[in-house]
Amino acid sequence: MTKSAVLAPDAPRAIGPYSHAIRTGQLLFISGQVPIDPATGNLIDGDISAQTQRVMNNLDAVLKAGGLSFQHVVRTTIFLADMTDFAAVNAIYGTFFSEPYPARATVQVSRLPKDARVEIDAIAAYS
Repeated sequence: MTKSAVLAPDAPRAIGPYSHAIRTGQLLFISGQVPIDPATGNLIDGDISAQTQRVMNNLDAVLKAGGLSFQHVVRTTIFLADMTDFAAVNAIYGTFFSEPYPARATVQVSRLPKDARVEIDAIAAYS
């Protein structure tokens, strides 16, 4: 198996020992993104909608660095600190995709890095 890291200069720096994404074969596995501003390295201020928008922008930066777009995403996982945020997250998330939508799981977790309220990871496929 061959794997290579994708570094996204327009995404926040990794806050641990992981890559923005790993390409293996025809798949790109994107690490979970939290609402960190790439310019400051800090969690953004704002409500769940603002945090979700930042997360999706960070995912977009990683996808672009891998030569892909949201249309290549086949699966995502959404991690929420509070499931009552589901509708607001879904509203923002849905603006980035068109049919056929990727497969998805959404789970509530007790805590996220930097006390973010949302984290999203993704798997995308090269055509």
